[in-house]
Amino acid sequence: MSKTLTMYGLAHCSTCQKAQADLQQHGWTVAFRDVQKEPLTQDERAALVAEFGEKIINRASLTWRGMSEDERAANPITMMENKPSVMKRPAIRSDDLSGLGWTANVKRSFGVPA
Repeated sequence: MSKTLTMYGLAHCSTCQKAQADLQQHGWTVAFRDVQKEPLTQDERAALVAEFGEKIINRASLTWRGMSEDERAANPITMMENKPSVMKRPAIRSDDLSGLGWTANVKRSFGVPA
């Protein structure tokens, strides 16, 4: 199993920081990508939507609550382009695993005790 993964999120997000620390503590090499400082390409956003579906959009976020009805009606690929912080975080991908958020199930799938 690969012990290298890519994590998409925001550097100032406490959940992303916790996930990264936990993963590194359990032997993972984490390539972290701050989606605000280094925006995702159209193809990268489309791949995340293909993998995680509508769940990639964090509808409980302050960003979502501040969006207009027109902005909320956009497709997730466009939403993440216009407002990267609306993406649910972290989105984690390795060669053979993926996870969204830092829930007990995601932790377990990456070998981190929940």
